[in-house]
Amino acid sequence: MRVIAMIPARYSASRFPGKLMKDLGGKPVILRTYEAALHTNLFDEVYIVTDSDIIFKTIENASGKAIMSKKEHECGSDRIAEAVENIDVDIVINVQGDEPFIDEVSLSKLIDVFKNDEKKEVDLASLKVQITNKEDIENPNNVKVITDVNNMAIYFSRSVIPYHRDTTIDVKYYKHKGVYAFRKQALIDFYNTPITPLEAAEKIEAIRYQEIGKKIKMVETDVETVGIDTPEDLEKAIEHLKS
Repeated sequence: MRVIAMIPARYSASRFPGKLMKDLGGKPVILRTYEAALHTNLFDEVYIVTDSDIIFKTIENASGKAIMSKKEHECGSDRIAEAVENIDVDIVINVQGDEPFIDEVSLSKLIDVFKNDEKKEVDLASLKVQITNKEDIENPNNVKVITDVNNMAIYFSRSVIPYHRDTTIDVKYYKHKGVYAFRKQALIDFYNTPITPLEAAEKIEAIRYQEIGKKIKMVETDVETVGIDTPEDLEKAIEHLKS
């Protein structure tokens, strides 16, 4: 089974423009992420896929592998799908470019989903983390996921799901972490399908996979990685690197 990591890397970011090229301990954030993915030794190849000449040249100058997107893309899945279309690969892992401190254990668990899926029934695997804080549960920026008894995703939403009508029943809430492992064909099918109605309403790309019949296995993790969305996050990442 051939497994590669794809790191989508847009230069523009509404909340923190150019964040992937910000300095993190003497190297740009995106180079830190790329090197961290390599050092896990989980992948046959690691690629950056980007729309930016600056990011492309940064990775190439560090003897890394970078692919320039040919089209504009609305989401990471589309950017990755275009890049892998002509690559010989079975499983593609989407590594977040703004999370340089890679959770190696969780990524390994995602890969294991496919190693153990002898009948090839799973199209995607992704991560979920339990949340208990009321503010986190009600925050629409946190995508929630509900699953069946086999941890297959039933639905993703920015709303509170499930609705806790019977308070005598113990209910657990899970946040979806946007780290995906795909079978290549699932990615290509997503790429060739226009945006779907529920995806458009919720602005959650995972829903498109469900709307076209793809099965998503959720893997629970208790690791909260250090993502860089704001200048304050970058300061935290710098301190984390020093520790």
